[in-house]
Amino acid sequence: MGIETALPAEGFLTTQLQRVINWSRRSAVWPMPFATACCGIELMATATSRFDLARFGAEVFRFSPRQADLLIVAGRVAVKMLPVLQRIYLQMTEPKWVISMGACASTGGVFDTYAVVQGVDQFIPVDVYVPGCPPRPEQLIEGIMAIQRIIDRDNIPYDDQGKRIPLQIAIQPNYQPRRQPMEVSIGAT
Repeated sequence: MGIETALPAEGFLTTQLQRVINWSRRSAVWPMPFATACCGIELMATATSRFDLARFGAEVFRFSPRQADLLIVAGRVAVKMLPVLQRIYLQMTEPKWVISMGACASTGGVFDTYAVVQGVDQFIPVDVYVPGCPPRPEQLIEGIMAIQRIIDRDNIPYDDQGKRIPLQIAIQPNYQPRRQPMEVSIGAT
């Protein structure tokens, strides 16, 4: 059933230890959700049977930062919540990755106010930006797969102090919105 049937009885398997580590790291990404608004609903939808995040080895949402290696910031972040987000990021073990999900987490979105952080990348390093308001679950899955591809290639950049440098990848939308059923116009009536 397993690898024993693929190998002959007297055979052996050779590989690089780093490839096995990267494969296991890629196949068991444990996300830590930091969902505050409507993006959180789309984040929850990725774990349902329709989208099935379990296919990618990321279905085990961890609510303890010491057990997670992927932080998904979904939704707007208030200035009062920022110290909590930073503490969660610092408590995660290395190597760790961050996805900024949605317009509010990436740029503040429509909330251009003093109380909302205008992009979490100003305070924690972001690896993948998933655009949208809110983004579709397929886009979040594409963002997780982008991180898995980076892990697989072992392209984890480090600075001279040994800290990981953020990747800053932006995921492009993979769908075309349908036209509205009727034309929308602004005019005097």
